[in-house]
Amino acid sequence: MAMPEQSGLRWIKSSRSIGANACVELAPHGDLIALRDSKNPDVHLLYTHAEMDAFLYGAKRGEFDHLLPTD
Repeated sequence: MAMPEQSGLRWIKSSRSIGANACVELAPHGDLIALRDSKNPDVHLLYTHAEMDAFLYGAKRGEFDHLLPTD
Protein backbone atom coordinates (compact mmCIF):
# COMPACT_ATOMS: atom_id res chain seq x y z
CA MET A 1 0.00 0.00 0.00
CA ALA A 2 1.53 3.35 -1.00
CA MET A 3 1.02 6.52 0.98
CA PRO A 4 1.94 10.19 0.48
CA GLU A 5 4.59 11.96 2.56
CA GLN A 6 3.68 12.07 6.24
CA SER A 7 5.39 14.50 8.57
CA GLY A 8 6.45 13.29 11.97
CA LEU A 9 7.65 9.83 10.97
CA ARG A 10 11.02 8.91 12.49
CA TRP A 11 12.97 7.27 9.68
CA ILE A 12 15.85 4.87 10.31
CA LYS A 13 18.30 3.31 7.87
CA SER A 14 21.01 0.71 7.98
CA SER A 15 24.45 1.79 9.11
CA ARG A 16 25.67 0.07 5.95
CA SER A 17 23.80 2.50 3.67
CA ILE A 18 25.94 4.14 1.02
CA GLY A 19 25.67 7.93 1.05
CA ALA A 20 22.59 10.01 1.68
CA ASN A 21 20.74 8.95 -1.48
CA ALA A 22 21.30 5.20 -1.67
CA CYS A 23 19.29 3.67 1.10
CA VAL A 24 16.01 2.18 2.14
CA GLU A 25 14.52 3.73 5.25
CA LEU A 26 11.92 2.39 7.68
CA ALA A 27 9.66 4.13 10.19
CA PRO A 28 6.99 3.00 12.63
CA HIS A 29 3.54 4.17 11.52
CA GLY A 30 0.91 3.10 14.04
CA ASP A 31 0.44 -0.67 13.72
CA LEU A 32 2.33 -0.68 10.41
CA ILE A 33 5.89 -0.15 9.22
CA ALA A 34 6.53 2.45 6.52
CA LEU A 35 9.30 1.87 3.97
CA ARG A 36 10.75 4.36 1.49
CA ASP A 37 13.64 4.80 -0.94
CA SER A 38 15.77 7.82 -0.03
CA LYS A 39 15.86 8.81 -3.72
CA ASN A 40 12.06 9.13 -3.75
CA PRO A 41 11.17 10.04 -0.14
CA ASP A 42 7.61 11.18 -0.87
CA VAL A 43 6.46 7.62 -1.74
CA HIS A 44 6.00 5.23 1.17
CA LEU A 45 4.93 1.61 1.25
CA LEU A 46 3.18 0.25 4.33
CA TYR A 47 3.65 -3.27 5.69
CA THR A 48 2.22 -5.14 8.65
CA HIS A 49 4.54 -6.50 11.31
CA ALA A 50 3.83 -10.02 10.03
CA GLU A 51 4.84 -9.04 6.49
CA MET A 52 8.08 -7.43 7.66
CA ASP A 53 8.81 -10.40 9.91
CA ALA A 54 8.42 -12.78 6.95
CA PHE A 55 10.68 -10.64 4.76
CA LEU A 56 13.39 -10.23 7.40
CA TYR A 57 13.30 -13.94 8.18
CA GLY A 58 13.91 -14.73 4.51
CA ALA A 59 16.60 -12.06 4.19
CA LYS A 60 18.48 -13.39 7.21
CA ARG A 61 18.37 -16.88 5.70
CA GLY A 62 19.79 -15.63 2.38
CA GLU A 63 16.61 -16.26 0.37
CA PHE A 64 17.09 -13.06 -1.63
CA ASP A 65 20.87 -13.18 -2.06
CA HIS A 66 20.50 -14.29 -5.69
CA LEU A 67 19.07 -10.84 -6.50
CA LEU A 68 22.39 -9.12 -5.70
CA PRO A 69 25.41 -9.02 -7.99
CA THR A 70 28.23 -11.36 -7.08
CA ASP A 71 31.74 -10.00 -6.66
